[in-house]
Amino acid sequence: MTRSAVLVNPARVRDPGALRNSITRALADDGWPEPAWFQSAVGHSGERQAKEAVQDGVQVLFACGGDGTVRSAASAVVGTETALAVLPSGTGNVLALNLRLPSDITGGVRVATQGDRRRIDVGEVDGLIFTVAAGIGLDAEMLADTSHQAKHRLGWPAYAAAAVRHLGDPRFPVEVRLDGGIPFAREVRSVLVANVGRLPGGVNLVPLARPDDGHLDVVLIAARWPHEWAAILLSLLGKHPKGGKLETFRARRVEVTTERLQVRELDGDPLSPGTTLVVSMWPSALTVCVPRVAKEAG
Repeated sequence: MTRSAVLVNPARVRDPGALRNSITRALADDGWPEPAWFQSAVGHSGERQAKEAVQDGVQVLFACGGDGTVRSAASAVVGTETALAVLPSGTGNVLALNLRLPSDITGGVRVATQGDRRRIDVGEVDGLIFTVAAGIGLDAEMLADTSHQAKHRLGWPAYAAAAVRHLGDPRFPVEVRLDGGIPFAREVRSVLVANVGRLPGGVNLVPLARPDDGHLDVVLIAARWPHEWAAILLSLLGKHPKGGKLETFRARRVEVTTERLQVRELDGDPLSPGTTLVVSMWPSALTVCVPRVAKEAG
């Protein structure tokens, strides 16, 4: 039986052939056979082939790419005993950051062959799961306006340039309902429903967030003017108390309703624009490979 399979996004890898050799060699060093190999393509995430590999009984599915590739791989293994191993090579790699995974191939493979297993929560929107976050508003605008070329050339700072173009856009009204409670109204620039708290660049959006805490963290951002954004950024970097333009809540089910169509996103991938964002949580639904020393890390 094939013990492992690899789902790779070749657009995020400089030399797929060298990557395959490195993974195969690192697995062989630990006595594992050569993995099955699947590549995503434009309009084809590779999720179907990954699901077939899971049905065939692979113990570990490696995801090599950005957060979108990780989401596709997670969709293939969620609810099964197959473990997800993340080999970060994309732009954000936010799940890998929060699980404190190594960035090198040998280290990442060793996490799968010698590390621990951890059950984490996932979120779900419109039948699609996510491991990092779902959003409506500014975050989705920022992601939509960042070209693949910019992401490949600059990495995650490319998102900052796109964000600047939208910082002064007007707020929009939302109604938010948490866990079926009484809805409340706000005017925001963005609503983010997160499964993890750390973002690239040293930004800790939700310091207490954990991917296995049984809750989603809801972040409402109302900042519009430069001084408001500056106050939020300083607070997220731990250099200034939080202002009133950022609110956080916790829930297992989140319903966001807007008056007009807004752009939406899921782990960095665009969703069709909509007037609602309804997010549910699947507790402990995904098994991930983690380093032994970081088993209890957020």
